[in-house]
Amino acid sequence: MSVRRLRGITAAAIATTALITACGGGSGSGGDGKVKLALVAYSTPQAAFTEIIAAFQKTPEGKNITFTQSYGASGDQSRAVASGLKADIVEFSLETDITRLVKAGLVAEDWNSGPTKGILTKSIVVIGTRKGNPKNLRTWDDLVKPGVEVITPNPFTSGAARWNLLAGYGAKSGKGANQEAGLAYLDQLLHNVPVQDDSGRKALQTFTGGKGDALLTYENEAIFAQQNKQELEYVVPDATLLIENPVAITKDSAHPKEAAAFLKYLYSAEAQTIFAKNGYRPVVDGVNGFTWPNPPQLFTIRDIGGWDTITSEFFDPKTGKVAEIERKLGIATEK
Repeated sequence: MSVRRLRGITAAAIATTALITACGGGSGSGGDGKVKLALVAYSTPQAAFTEIIAAFQKTPEGKNITFTQSYGASGDQSRAVASGLKADIVEFSLETDITRLVKAGLVAEDWNSGPTKGILTKSIVVIGTRKGNPKNLRTWDDLVKPGVEVITPNPFTSGAARWNLLAGYGAKSGKGANQEAGLAYLDQLLHNVPVQDDSGRKALQTFTGGKGDALLTYENEAIFAQQNKQELEYVVPDATLLIENPVAITKDSAHPKEAAAFLKYLYSAEAQTIFAKNGYRPVVDGVNGFTWPNPPQLFTIRDIGGWDTITSEFFDPKTGKVAEIERKLGIATEK
């Protein structure tokens, strides 16, 4: 089995990019006094940000601010910013994609010192299925049955893929207590994955295009698909992983005051309600009218060792345990 992967740092720089009311040159101020901020994010929150930016621009703080937006696989986006892609605000799938920029001197070391520890949105890993769930896929064990095709992205480009795999690993290892059992499960699971796209959004498109029996995905992505009339249902496993997506301002922003104003707005009840409408679980109080399932065995990345340990042991492209499994399947793990 093989997949074509994006190669090189330039991949994220040419990711889906939208211009919102662009004015002026570069990323500075236009002749009419407006300021342009560059938002660089992972692939899935594009619809939410489009609505949030429009709402922010109606506020006194946002009336003179315009945006460029770039969306793509989380790891690729982070690497692109580290290599020079202009960004004033970054939101990624994984904390490690922010810490890469901390190490590069592009994000302040105290980026996660606020009340939410730098987390902007939350979600959980769910199992997407065909309408009516014809193969009755409800548990992690169901996904490794012979003949079941599971769609999940490549964990060496996609943050969503790492969340997906770690959800299965945590569920089958007793939250990391039996690492051998968890890794054996991942080996079985990845053998059932026929194609590994480079982002969560592309994996969703592959599944809704007719490939696969199940889709490992963010809860918000499954909700997004349903909102867009795509024939997808989803199951919440009893044991699954809490997804936490981080946000930060870059240290070299030409407009730190305006970037800080936008960051503050992202935590407002208004913006968090827009995120909730798009399927994300809010991180602040005051967001009403939504109910979220509470899996009885919900766990966090900290419960299975934390990102530093997990990234080193599992996702190092040369020595990681998941990299070893992927190479056996013919999947490239290095840029």
